[in-house]
Amino acid sequence: MPEQARVHLGANADWVALTTAGVWAASARPDMVQRIDPRTNRVDARVPLPGTACAGLATGFGSLWVPVCGLRPAIVRIDLARARIQAVLPLEAVVAESGIAIGGDSLWAPLDGTGRLARLDPETGRVRAMVAVARGTFNPLYADGMIWATSGARRSIAMIDPAVGRTMGAMHVGPQPRFLASGFGALWALNQGDGTVDRIDLRTRRRIATIPARSRGRGGDIAAGEGYVWTTVAGTPLTAIDPATNTVVRQWTGPGGDSLRVGFGSVWLTDLKRGDLVRLSVPALLAPAPIAAKSAAPARSPRR
Repeated sequence: MPEQARVHLGANADWVALTTAGVWAASARPDMVQRIDPRTNRVDARVPLPGTACAGLATGFGSLWVPVCGLRPAIVRIDLARARIQAVLPLEAVVAESGIAIGGDSLWAPLDGTGRLARLDPETGRVRAMVAVARGTFNPLYADGMIWATSGARRSIAMIDPAVGRTMGAMHVGPQPRFLASGFGALWALNQGDGTVDRIDLRTRRRIATIPARSRGRGGDIAAGEGYVWTTVAGTPLTAIDPATNTVVRQWTGPGGDSLRVGFGSVWLTDLKRGDLVRLSVPALLAPAPIAAKSAAPARSPRR
């Protein structure tokens, strides 16, 4: 993959969030979040954490929200303007490889895999309500005025109305859906069980396509932006899907990857095991592949 920049963050790098001012990424050893200036591709702020960031980052209410695991699970609130911790909100449990959502006036966080989604006051961390969801629900996302949450155990995505705080229905999707993205008038679900991506129309709230993205495995991530839907998973660090045709237009195999976000004309992809954040130019990624000379040795080229 043609790299614009590579920034070393720590022993491991995972979870990314974008704001208008920069790109935030989490690291382990050291346990912190770091902000990268997209103009210079350099770290311009570091915020130590009271634990390891173990779930997806979220932004809202002028803050970055970081779920941390360990002996004292919590959600850490970081002031985006000052790049410093505002509050540490203790939580009963933080589910690793999950996420949190910001919708309406609340934070939404799964507490375990038994079917509890907590609605939290962003100022105090107090649980305002507990919403009953399907067993195995781990990842909520706010989109089109609703909270959407995947259940791998039920092969479903629940739809929760944040105004009333209850589930309004669910739709069946592929095996082991985990991570979600929204964009191009749709909700996109990465199914870890078979590596497909399901497209759900946000207007009709129906699944309208299943894309064989060959992105199967634990972990991974999905994001929408810069004209495409992108997935990452170990062994297949990056896949680009064209939402106009619901087809994979480019795919890379090999080491690297695990989480990603898209913005500033680039894909921001973590290389989990090397502890790096990699910046990849979207135009360069999708440029026509060069034709190899006949005498050249076979190369691990992008799939098309």
